[in-house]
Amino acid sequence: MSNFKRFAPFIRPYLSRMAIAGLLVMGVAAINLALLRLAGTLWDVITVQHDHRRMTELITLFIGLVLLQGLCSMGHSYLTAWISQHIIADVRTHLFRHLQSLAVSFFARRRTGELLSRLMNDVTVIQSIVTETPIDTAKQLVTFIGGIGFLLSMNWRLCLLILVLLPLLVLAAKFFGRQLKSLSTSIQDQTAALSTLLEEVISGIRIVKSFVQTSREDARFTAQLHKGLTLSLRRAAVMALFIPVISLLTFSAAAAVLWYGGTQVIEGTVTPGDLFAFVLFAGILIGPFSSAARVFAQIKEAQGATQRVFEILDAQPEIRDEPHALPLSTVRGHVQVDQVSFYYDPRTPVLSHVSFEARPGELVAFVGPTGAGKTTVINLLHRFYDPIEGHISIDGHDLKTVSVESWYRQVALVPQETILFGGTILENIRYGDPQADEATVQDASKAAHAHEFISAFPDGYQTVVGEKGINLSGGQRQRIAIARAILKNPRVLLLDEATSSLDTESERLVQEALERLMAGRTTFVVAHRLTTIQRADRILVLDKGRIVESGTHTQLMERKGLYHYLYTIRFNEQPA
Repeated sequence: MSNFKRFAPFIRPYLSRMAIAGLLVMGVAAINLALLRLAGTLWDVITVQHDHRRMTELITLFIGLVLLQGLCSMGHSYLTAWISQHIIADVRTHLFRHLQSLAVSFFARRRTGELLSRLMNDVTVIQSIVTETPIDTAKQLVTFIGGIGFLLSMNWRLCLLILVLLPLLVLAAKFFGRQLKSLSTSIQDQTAALSTLLEEVISGIRIVKSFVQTSREDARFTAQLHKGLTLSLRRAAVMALFIPVISLLTFSAAAAVLWYGGTQVIEGTVTPGDLFAFVLFAGILIGPFSSAARVFAQIKEAQGATQRVFEILDAQPEIRDEPHALPLSTVRGHVQVDQVSFYYDPRTPVLSHVSFEARPGELVAFVGPTGAGKTTVINLLHRFYDPIEGHISIDGHDLKTVSVESWYRQVALVPQETILFGGTILENIRYGDPQADEATVQDASKAAHAHEFISAFPDGYQTVVGEKGINLSGGQRQRIAIARAILKNPRVLLLDEATSSLDTESERLVQEALERLMAGRTTFVVAHRLTTIQRADRILVLDKGRIVESGTHTQLMERKGLYHYLYTIRFNEQPA
């Protein structure tokens, strides 16, 4: 139950409303008990006393109580739903914010579908336990205590017949609960796996179709679906047995009460009305017992989901502000990297004792074979990761000593695979500065060679780009990304193979836009086509995580080393 207690901060703001809902539902339970006792009295008035006036009074009271019960029921139902939806919205908001605070490395280790499943499915499973269950428990508690009180006052011997089966109910609930917890955790894991598969197939549908792999994906989906189906049917079988066992035990008590009470009526020691009321009370006590069994099963089912949610909430951001981190004022762009080493896996070093410097406004390029560590350097400069050893500083400030957000505001990344969001072109460019007016957005678009093709669309800047920008070409997406970066107006610019996947004409336009973007900014660029970095102030050649050469294009070509080899090979591979 410790994980459920951790939901207390989410419940606390709604405690007063939950108390009102609890009082209303307890009122419903109390009126139920009063109606049952009234029904017993009414039975005696009709069958034994034959008092017409008294019967009319009791029926009028009965109708009034039913109306009052309806008002209380309506109030608690709406209030419970309101509280439930608000608490779950708060949990999802908190979980979403926490996800955004985690480092890039966290998402590199997890699949998107799994995280979506935890944010949506698991939180939904928990919903009734943290909101509806406590309020319903208040109702069942009043029903149980009130019912037992009435039964004891009416006939304590009959009451004992009901209570004798209570230990059996507890044991049965405990036995079935263990199985339900295990099965429910497995079902949630399987749901996450299925969500992941769906996300992968839908996002990669063009590849699936291009490689004629729809049958393979059908088989994968069906296999995962059948695993989930098997687990769900096993849980359904346990539940199908669980509820009837509990009902059998409770109805056995009711049958015993009816037999023993009927004997007392025949002997004249109990009135028919009292027996009628007693049987009704005994029947209504089935509710708390069945509810307790159902709640126990739900708690076991939700424990797995709760554990999965708190696995995310317990994950700590690897990149976060130090206790005394200071905000970074506007920087000049003087970057120093001193003896930096890094690895994703301790068994496989990625960078070893890398050092270099970039003065304000300089263009520094990274080249090297695949896997040399170029993109890792970009990730470290952005502070998506921190070095294992060494330091990175900006204008003399170690990046670890300044607030992460203040640094992110002064650096912009244009990656190889441009990420656009599913809104309009205007919204995507304005991501660089949400407060920018349309004129400023258009100026940035013109500088990025994007205004012309945007204006050609029927809806102009209101054109919807589609999921991940699917309605635009690669060059168009890249130029929108550049316009977004221009609007942000960073002091440090990171370009990770920003033109590697473009055709010649698109590359020319993007390259011109990049040159405008780089003007006056400290820029670090990873380029697949080495002809794009000939004008760099400094070229750093990486191989196996180390800088093996450094200099200008002319200097490196004269040395006839690795850069000369890479440049010659790749230049010859490019189309004339």
